[in-house]
Amino acid sequence: MRRPQACGIHPCRPQWPLFRPFGTGGGKTQTQFPALTRRRKPPPLHSAVVTRRKNMQTCVPGFLGLEAKDSDYKHSRFVVLPIPYDATTSYNVGTRHGPEAILRASGQVELFDEELGGEFHRAGVATLLPVEAEARGPEAMHEAIFRAARPVVAAGKFLFGLGGEHGVTSGLVRAVMTKHKKLSVLQIDAHSDLRDAYHGSPYSHASVMRRVVDYGATLVPVGIRAVSAEDHRFMKRAGIRPVTARDCMMTEDWVDRILDSLGDTVYVTIDIDGFDPAYAPGTGTPEPGGLDWYQVTGLLRLVAAEKNIVAADLVEVMPLPGQTVTEFLAARLAYKLMAYVQARK
Repeated sequence: MRRPQACGIHPCRPQWPLFRPFGTGGGKTQTQFPALTRRRKPPPLHSAVVTRRKNMQTCVPGFLGLEAKDSDYKHSRFVVLPIPYDATTSYNVGTRHGPEAILRASGQVELFDEELGGEFHRAGVATLLPVEAEARGPEAMHEAIFRAARPVVAAGKFLFGLGGEHGVTSGLVRAVMTKHKKLSVLQIDAHSDLRDAYHGSPYSHASVMRRVVDYGATLVPVGIRAVSAEDHRFMKRAGIRPVTARDCMMTEDWVDRILDSLGDTVYVTIDIDGFDPAYAPGTGTPEPGGLDWYQVTGLLRLVAAEKNIVAADLVEVMPLPGQTVTEFLAARLAYKLMAYVQARK
């Protein structure tokens, strides 16, 4: 029976608040990325250094605070694309600060993975400059994300989007499907996000998975515990069978159901509210009764071992004053997923 271990250990301690927006307008300047700090050999990070290689602007240090030799775009397998955007948010606002908070927290993540026994950043992790927030509306933002992501996919890189609200996922998935036509999307989320439109926009965070289905992807939702009547009707009509948070807690075959539902090629989208708020309180629309660290990482390890994960995103982190619990969990989870993917090679 393939089941990840469940455990209630809190992943990190509160540290200090981060509330400085970036990438929300103007040109692509060096000040859009903060000076990242880290425990290991802290370099003089008074400002981020922007480099250009084949029209791809990257930032050093970026995710994990890596030095240039481990974050050069040409030689990196993984490419992080920050998307500080939350224009369609319908409850608590602030997920546009998520990418910067995750990047800061990532400088405190140990590069050695104790579970797998290796330093997987050696595969290379480049960090691009953020996608500029688009003032013309959600549809224009969708196109901007698609244009930023498509060359990364075309270059054969592993694209890793950092939101921002969940609405950013549709542009990322669309870009990935220009190369991978038969794609399954593993959605870890509290909400089904399957409305055809929300507040007048088909590119709302509440409609993102409806667009993914429209593109022809196979959707496998996990951790769901908040569903609208419209979403419920659509899932029945489309034959989508979510693995709910209750299923994950109460049944023994939930992991097998997920693995059997996924095709060979997988995109992973992680809404941080898929976790229980005890683990990730910093999110726009928290829901009680979510997943824990070992359920999520255990599932991701098995999916990475049995399927070909080609891209991912992590969204809906909203930094809270006085703590960094959520962004540290997000940073560690992003690196965990990269490690699982790299370990499969």
